[in-house]
Amino acid sequence: MSGEKLEPWLRETLRDVPPVARAVLHSLEHAGEDLTKWCGELTDEQLNRRVDGIASVAFQLRHVARSVDRLLTYAEGGALSDEQLRALQTEMDPGARREELFAELTSALTRGAERVRALADGDLAEARFIGRKRIETTLGGLLVHTAEHTQRHTGQAIVIAKLVSRASKL
Repeated sequence: MSGEKLEPWLRETLRDVPPVARAVLHSLEHAGEDLTKWCGELTDEQLNRRVDGIASVAFQLRHVARSVDRLLTYAEGGALSDEQLRALQTEMDPGARREELFAELTSALTRGAERVRALADGDLAEARFIGRKRIETTLGGLLVHTAEHTQRHTGQAIVIAKLVSRASKL
């Protein structure tokens, strides 16, 4: 990997954090880096553009930010607030501005990392509950899902960014 920056999990960082929380933190860090690299230069029009009915990059960025918040609320043993539920309803809204999207994303990932650190020493097998139906899971399950869900939508954002960039050149 000469000249290439190593992925966060290979940088030998966060050794003070237990392994599961460390993996989640690395995932959030990696998502932030990748989203900035692949989506950070898109125009407002490109961020909001839908290709063949696929959700926009703007949706993916909002969804990453807001789902990290929601999942960590559950991990902390809480229920979603009215504000979180309203934010969920606006993830698909058109007209997003790049500066606002990336400010929200950066804030959510930074705050998410703080919240993961606060949960790092918790009992991973401890019960947690999701949604109004209170579906049972565990603290560990929610932390791992936060990482994988973030990565899934990061990958989708990158693919969509490539599609809209290519479409703009045609």
